[in-house]
Amino acid sequence: MSTFLPQDSNDNPIPALRLKSGGAHSISAAAASARNSTAFAAETKIVSLYSDVAVYVRFGDSAVTAATTDHYFPAGLYYDIAIGGENTAHYTHVAVLRAGVTDGTVYISEKE
Repeated sequence: MSTFLPQDSNDNPIPALRLKSGGAHSISAAAASARNSTAFAAETKIVSLYSDVAVYVRFGDSAVTAATTDHYFPAGLYYDIAIGGENTAHYTHVAVLRAGVTDGTVYISEKE
């Protein structure tokens, strides 16, 4: 299979994406759900998350909210998440809710 991705010594693709110019977001994680104010670009398929506190996360549209029943995301983890593709819905926003008692910040990077 042909690919534009860099390849290792066994010719396996290495999943490497660039950080999208203008695609940096941050969300304050507190006792109430909060979401990114600017929508992810339509062409963005992957975002990276990093949080300095444990949070609950939920992806969706401009009305999405996070709750304690959503996905738990631990503090200090850098993780890539698909937000759309050719045959799936495209998420435009992510909502976060702190999982503990300490407020923090969630950093999101769009990749291309």
